[in-house]
Amino acid sequence: MSRLLLGLSLALAACQTSSPPKTAETPDASAPVARWSGGNISAGELDALTYPQKKQALEQLVVQRMVEQKAKAAGLATDAFLKKAIGDKTQQPTDAEMQKVYDEKVKGRPGAPPFEQLKPQIAQYLQQERSQEAYRSYLTKLKEEAKLEILLKAPRLKVAAEGPSKGPASAPVTIVEFSDFQCPYCAKAEDTIARVMKDYDGKVRVVFRDFPLPMHPQAQKASEAAQCAGDQGKYWEMHGKLFQNQQALQPDKLKGYAKDVGLDQAKFDKCLDSGEKAKVVDASRQAGEAVFVNATPSFFVNGQPMPAPTYEEFKKVIDGELARK
Repeated sequence: MSRLLLGLSLALAACQTSSPPKTAETPDASAPVARWSGGNISAGELDALTYPQKKQALEQLVVQRMVEQKAKAAGLATDAFLKKAIGDKTQQPTDAEMQKVYDEKVKGRPGAPPFEQLKPQIAQYLQQERSQEAYRSYLTKLKEEAKLEILLKAPRLKVAAEGPSKGPASAPVTIVEFSDFQCPYCAKAEDTIARVMKDYDGKVRVVFRDFPLPMHPQAQKASEAAQCAGDQGKYWEMHGKLFQNQQALQPDKLKGYAKDVGLDQAKFDKCLDSGEKAKVVDASRQAGEAVFVNATPSFFVNGQPMPAPTYEEFKKVIDGELARK
């Protein structure tokens, strides 16, 4: 795979704790891959646990093959073909666009460098974001034209649907989301989930579970803050505030958001400062690890793992689940 293709493929995945491990295929699903006195683990059991990694690897391989095929037909090297396909959408951002990013994400923060000093970094950030979006749009079009079908079947895992939720408990489809308030991909997934809930009103229940990643130092306390707000019946209001302010999740900021959403300040501050919700957040993270979550956002639709799916992928699986009822 070309460097450009590989880099863009990996960049679009999700917030990840580590690179997915490579796994070897075992022809016989009943063959043991580990054994001990009194028991063993079969290849089939391991296969169920590693599905998200296999799906990601398969999708990256599909992308590689499809783009290489297009490049060959055009008589170009893969990198040259991709630059031609998406290059016109990644031009240098204007000063006004960069100023807007600075005002929204940097201005007003203690010790913030001046705009002129950060212009090169902001320009690089915007160009990278545009490259990824252009690449994503190109791949969507390419897959539609090729009528791509992913035939790899997702195993159904037992995922505890415990935590704050939206939608009726009796809904035929339950989506469990493992997420991180400091993860930018998780914030983007909010719009997708909102669209799913609107289009499948009454048919889908979404359960939100905390999975703060080690790379995000404010994510743990942010999760605790949302749980503290939940004690006062304001979980989703705080949930929204946290995703809207991903660049400012320090404890003092969290207390300010509590005031914004109308919480009893003294009760909230005591809850947050005591760390009493840490065990709730830790239990949620452990539940994710038990079903091999290692990136956010990660979703399970009636137990079927779906790492960072698009709306169209959600729709296909949800429609399939509704047809089974």
